[in-house]
Amino acid sequence: MPSTAPTTWRVVDIVVASVIAVACAVLFIIWNFAYEGPSALLKPLLPGLQGLLAGPWLMAGVLAGLIIRKPGAALYAEMVAASISALVGNQWSALTLVSGLVQGLGAELVFLVFLYKVFNLPVAVLAGAVAGLACGINDRVLWYPGADTLFTSVYITSTTLSGAVIAGVGSWAIAAALAKTGALNRFAAGRAATTRV
Repeated sequence: MPSTAPTTWRVVDIVVASVIAVACAVLFIIWNFAYEGPSALLKPLLPGLQGLLAGPWLMAGVLAGLIIRKPGAALYAEMVAASISALVGNQWSALTLVSGLVQGLGAELVFLVFLYKVFNLPVAVLAGAVAGLACGINDRVLWYPGADTLFTSVYITSTTLSGAVIAGVGSWAIAAALAKTGALNRFAAGRAATTRV
């Protein structure tokens, strides 16, 4: 078996990371408009509570990081998904790329802290939470510059929680389900699932 450094990207890594990004971009495009209804319900309850809806926009980075397990996977997938969302057209236009960059870096940072060696549920939750934290801070700066302390604290807490649950737990569950089907057998994520059985 040829030896490859764990940080070296294979063609299959690029292809699968791109497929994840495109699939998540479709989710982004749908959620760009679908979130408006739930957001209108949450806003009157408590200022900033609509941050609970951020999770779907954070999934590309966490999911790619869990599956590809190589430096740059989270950032790559989140940026590609954000780029597609911006190109298709949304209400945030090119600033979507800034969001993708910040959110992807948030997830990437967690995988880096664990040296791309630990990919369990707690790490997935932490990656989602940090992506959500980055999302909340970025949104506060770009979209809510005059927001008060209550809104800021509720919004950033909500995006962090949403990232932990939806992007973290959700991506971990998707990766685990894909691994069980054998679809990830060419990846460490798939082989790890097989050895646990």
